[in-house]
Parts: sequence; C-alpha cells; structure tokens
Amino acid sequence: MEGAEPPFVGAYSDQFESFSGGKEGKGRRLWKRVKYQLVEYHSLPVYLKDNEYILRYYRAEWPLKQTLLSIFTIHNETLNVWTHLIGFFLFLALTIYTAMKVPQVVDLQSLQHLPDALKKAHLQKIQSEIMACLPSLPHLPDLQRLKDELKTSLASMDMFPSLPRLHLLELLSNCLPQRFSHTNQTNWSFKDDMANMIAPLLVRPIPRWPFFAFLGGAMFCLLASSACHLLSCHSRRVAYIMLRLDYAGIAALITTSFYPMVYYSFMCNPFFCNLYLGFITVLGVATICGSLFEVFQSPEFRVIRASLFFGMGISGVVPVLHKLAVFWNQPEAIHTTGYEVLMGLSYGLGALVYATRIPERWMPGKFDIAGHSHQLFHVLVVAGAYIHYQAGLVYLKWRDMEGC
Repeated sequence: MEGAEPPFVGAYSDQFESFSGGKEGKGRRLWKRVKYQLVEYHSLPVYLKDNEYILRYYRAEWPLKQTLLSIFTIHNETLNVWTHLIGFFLFLALTIYTAMKVPQVVDLQSLQHLPDALKKAHLQKIQSEIMACLPSLPHLPDLQRLKDELKTSLASMDMFPSLPRLHLLELLSNCLPQRFSHTNQTNWSFKDDMANMIAPLLVRPIPRWPFFAFLGGAMFCLLASSACHLLSCHSRRVAYIMLRLDYAGIAALITTSFYPMVYYSFMCNPFFCNLYLGFITVLGVATICGSLFEVFQSPEFRVIRASLFFGMGISGVVPVLHKLAVFWNQPEAIHTTGYEVLMGLSYGLGALVYATRIPERWMPGKFDIAGHSHQLFHVLVVAGAYIHYQAGLVYLKWRDMEGC
C-alpha cells in the first residue's frame, strides 16, 4: 500500500523512540539489563578464564557498584562469596566468645561459695596453716621458693608464678587442716572447695596470643577469599590485587594454624618452640612473596598452587610427631592430635578437590551455580579451621591446668 512503512522501519522507529522522549528511562533500564547480563565462559576476557568446566553465569568487567550489589544476586560466584563470608562471621563470633570466656581460669561455680568460705576462714589464718604444713613436705622440689612466695603472695591474693594449678591444688588440699573437711547441708567439702577457690587466684594464665593469632589468620583468610570472589570480575587490575590477597590469606591461615599447636606443646622448651614457629613463619612469608608473580595465578599453575599450600600443611607433621614423642602419656596430647589429623584431612581433601576440579570436570555445565569444586573447597576450609579451634581450646585448658 502506498505510503505505508515497511515493518522493519516501524520497529526501528519504535526502538528509537524508546531511547528518547517519554520512553528514555525505559530504554536506559533495558540497556543496563543487557549490559550487565551474565555471560558464558567463551565470552570472558583471558584473565577471568580459570575453570573451563564452569560454562555459564559469569560476570565480566562490571562497574564497581553493580559488582558489589551482585553479592545479593545469583551467579556462579554467589556461593563462593557466601561460604567464606559466613565462615568469617562464625570466627568473628568465636573470637569474641573466646576473649570473653576462655581467659577465665577461676572456677566460677565454686566461687559462688567464696563469701561464706571467707566468713569461716580468714586468709591470714589459712596462710599460717599452710606455712606450718610445709615442713611435712620434704620432697617438694620448690619448697623454699614456695615458702618465700607464700609470705608475700597469699595474704594479698596476688598471682602465684611458680607452680602449675594441679600441683598447687594438691598442695593446698594436703596442707589445709582437717578441721576444714566437714560438710554442711549442701554436701560440699569446705576443704576441697577452699583449695579450688584459692588455687585459680594464685595461678597466672598462660599467654593467649598464639590462639588469637590463629583466629585472626582464619578471619583474614575467609574475608579475603570472599572479597576476591566478589570483586575480581570488575577489572584486570582489581582481579590481580584480589588474587594476591586471596593467596596471602591462605598462607596466613596455614601459618597461624601452627601457632597454638607449636607454642603450647613446646612452651617449656624454647629452642624447639622458636625453631618450629620460625620455620613455618618463614615458609608462609616465602609463599606470599612467591604468589606476587603473575604467572602464579595462571590456570596451568593450579596444581602447583595447591601443592605448595598442601606442602605447607604437611610440614606440620614433624612438630606433631615430636609432641607425641614428648607427651605420649598425656591424654591432652592424644586428644589434640586427633583434632589435628581431622583438620589435616579436611584441608587436604579441599586442596585435592580444588586441584582436580571435581565434580564439574565429570559433567561440565551441571555444577555452574552450586556444587562445583571451589565451593566444596571453601566448606572444607571452614570445617578444618573450626576443628582446629576446638583443638586450641584443649591446649588452653591443658596448659592452664598444668603449666610447664
């Protein structure tokens, strides 16, 4: 028909109008949806190509605002971000809990009887009773040092640096006179409770810094990993920085995981304590420095990266065996070693899954959103770190009770 527009011209005109006049906003939103859509593996820039078995749902070179907001959307990095972000908040809560609860070596349950106990026995009287008891203990190796400290420490409720708590409890129980051994209606022994209440006040808690160093290393690793998976799609420069930070976090976690085990196992043997701590610290710093080279992040170096971090973990076998040889008759040594074996298995299995890209290599494209190797690796890392946290609590209780 004369004067009629061809269909494609009308469509073009409508599209043009959508970007002008009253439809300009609608056209801009449509363009943004197209621009920030998820892409497939073959469309990625080279620096974002890492796992050829993850085929879809990639973000590529998004602006920073959209990159940050993508934490709340679904793509193939969503679970990589959240598995370690949740782990970070878990360890933040554990750190706060540990700082508030773990340093308390006083038995709070027995301290509820302290006011009544003090009414029945004055500390000065207890001091004189114990001083009178000391000559009957000729085999006590620290007898003279203990007597000197009793003269100045017990009456003023100061700390008692010389003896571990178990030794001190036994001493106090033996030395408190038998007239303190009666029981009342509540069925608790006055003598034993007095020993339990006094002993913690006289024992200095062991240093906590190795345990908190581990918790700090775990939080740094988990937060750095989460940030890396969220932000690396922004640009090549950001990806380079984030990957360096991610590798540094992994090295920090492995390095600081050694600190509680080494320090609390060999705190009474400074030579081996400093030797093992120095070795793993130097190895961790060397790994971080090596990861600064750009070739370290290339896909063909995936197995080398996993092997390097796995090797750092394996180096802990030596101090663990040494600990078992020295403390073979200590239940705490066996208990902590069991935790450390579980931790090593968790980390090792995670490294194996990461390096072999299982299960997505078996069914490419089936695990793009959930279930691929990196997500499994993240879960195993959090599990291993939590197992090590439990081992650290055993170390603290052991050393608080027994000292050197």
